[in-house]
Amino acid sequence: MGTRKLVAVLALLAPVAASAQTVDEIVARHVAARGGREALAAVRTVRMTGRATEGPGREAIVRREIARPGRIRTEFEFQGTTGVYAWDGSAGWRVSPLDGRFEPEPLPAEEAAIAAEQADIDGPLVDWKAKGHRVELVGTEALPGGRAHHLKVTLKSGAVRDVWVDATTGLVVKTLSTRIWRGREVPIELTFADYRESGGVLLPRSIETSVAGRPRRLQIVVESVEVNPVLDDARFRMPR
Repeated sequence: MGTRKLVAVLALLAPVAASAQTVDEIVARHVAARGGREALAAVRTVRMTGRATEGPGREAIVRREIARPGRIRTEFEFQGTTGVYAWDGSAGWRVSPLDGRFEPEPLPAEEAAIAAEQADIDGPLVDWKAKGHRVELVGTEALPGGRAHHLKVTLKSGAVRDVWVDATTGLVVKTLSTRIWRGREVPIELTFADYRESGGVLLPRSIETSVAGRPRRLQIVVESVEVNPVLDDARFRMPR
């Protein structure tokens, strides 16, 4: 190849190389977009309250409380009943009246694993190496809201999560995971929008959950967020 041709090829490749980003750079931008490492670390507890809607007449009040290290409690109020799903840092439990279960009982293994994962107050990307996860860059894709970096996240547990980070904002806009539901694998898609600041960090106020490829969606609108409220440890432990 002649010198002129080599220079021309390098000139064409230069913009691509300059725009390419590594996993570390994408995650660093994500952390900065959320508010920065110090602001995230300063969040010790969170309480969020909102409404979940799945269609006419199907609306529930949702409350979620998360506390370091790795504890979570989610409540659903629907048609006069209250369901509770919790993880105390080492074990999970539930009260599920819609399933005919009115007394506290241990969470099934699959649900317990999901609760433990959701109890990570920062999400899997923040300090992913220290947590024992693995993150790979699959590519950059066009989503309805713009281009996003597609990351494959293999959790320490071995579970795989696909995460899309908006190329402009650095915020997570979609995740895809496979859950076991009634004995079969179900691909669950979550989309995140309307990020707002609370306590120095950005949190999504709009969350949609759906089975991938199906039109039916569960829309959660977060109406209030409290950062660092006092949360009694007993909130996370299974009543005896």
